Amino acid sequence: MRRGISIRLRLTLLYTAILTLTVIAFSVFIYATQEQSAFAGIKANLERQADFFVNGGNRPEPQPFAPHGEPSNAPTRPDLPSGTLPGRWTQTRSLAGEVTGQTLDLSGTTLPLSDAGLAAVQGGAKWFETVIVQDEPLLVYSQRFNRTDSTTGIVQTAFPVGQPRQYLATLRLMLLGGSTLAIVAALALGWALAGAALYPIHRITQTAQAIGAERNFGRRVAHHGPKDEVGQLALTFNAMLAELESGYRQIEEALSSQRRFVADASHELRTPLTTVRGNIELLGRTPPVAADERAEILADTTEEVDRLIRLVNQLLVLARADAGQKLRQEPIPVTALVQDVCRQAKLLSASAEIRCDAPADTELMILGDHDALKQVLLILADNAVAHTPAGTPVILAASATDGRVQMSVRDRGPGIAADVLPHIFERFFRGEASRTGGGAGLGLAIAKELVEAQGGAITVESQSGQGSVFTITFAHA
Repeated sequence: MRRGISIRLRLTLLYTAILTLTVIAFSVFIYATQEQSAFAGIKANLERQADFFVNGGNRPEPQPFAPHGEPSNAPTRPDLPSGTLPGRWTQTRSLAGEVTGQTLDLSGTTLPLSDAGLAAVQGGAKWFETVIVQDEPLLVYSQRFNRTDSTTGIVQTAFPVGQPRQYLATLRLMLLGGSTLAIVAALALGWALAGAALYPIHRITQTAQAIGAERNFGRRVAHHGPKDEVGQLALTFNAMLAELESGYRQIEEALSSQRRFVADASHELRTPLTTVRGNIELLGRTPPVAADERAEILADTTEEVDRLIRLVNQLLVLARADAGQKLRQEPIPVTALVQDVCRQAKLLSASAEIRCDAPADTELMILGDHDALKQVLLILADNAVAHTPAGTPVILAASATDGRVQMSVRDRGPGIAADVLPHIFERFFRGEASRTGGGAGLGLAIAKELVEAQGGAITVESQSGQGSVFTITFAHA
């Protein structure tokens, strides 16, 4: 896969391009300003010199020229005294372009006039052009003149511009060299600044790669700079890592719980199935077992099958809860529910003493699933009867406080040890006091799932030797 241009290089090139354009524009402006300043005074002087000649200054007598442009030695040419014209480099032409006179300092050297310049001057325009005369650059100014004595012609004035041109050439080299150095320095500085600005992003990238390789969602991006765009990115990335860490832990816990659940369910199912298989093998023995022994085997098999049915039903309840199956939400009269559970709980054991402490308040209502909540109370009552000595009452109560309705099951059994108490709602968990019983350790887990599925909460308080109290809390309907 082809790798694209890095952001650092793109930022550096962009910064350098902007600076290059700025430096070029600035250099062009400086050079144009200096060029205009250098030639503006020369042009103004040339124009003044030409105007002085046209408007009545000392006028040179036209000096005849030989056909080859050299001054003629004919006696008809009057000599022009020196100093008859102010300044230097002045020449006159006819409107046809022929040289008619010049100052003595030209020494017969002709100031050129291009065809385009001649046409422009003939039309009345002013004309500047730079020419090379005897290896020296001259700025020549030409303009048409019309005198009061009906004399017409073209006057040309010139000035050497070698020194200004040399100054401008030096200025060009300085601007070019300075601009080149500035651009190179900007390129290096832009590369360094882009690297410094993008370093936090590079660190975020390294952290993300390390997290992906190590699967360590507890790592965070260390950012101590300002809360700019990069700082916000680091904070957002850390918040995302926190969410990923939380989700990853939940998934790990769910998978661990699922594996534990499957292992425990397999264990619980294997015991009665093994017993049933053994009993069937006994019944199929030849010669057959005695009649009384066969009756015991059948009774034992029936008991184990009933145990399997209860365990499968409990697992189905938990499976529905895990699948997020919605329970009904309907008004439930709490007093009538508690009294109904009390009547059924008395059938759990002939020696059990069940007391009902529910107020005769027909308006004590909650929203929930009647059958599911009744199953929860029966599970709690069954556990309380199983762990309560004969002659000691189990109390089912209901009350309302601050808009909350509470239903509780209290026993006077041996209580729950402090180290066991945090685990009693876990699936297949059985404390030492209950391991001799026939339960699978799913009753309290089912109770917790059913209560929370209805929007309620279940808690337990217990002290060793003083019994336990399980409390179910719902909002008042």
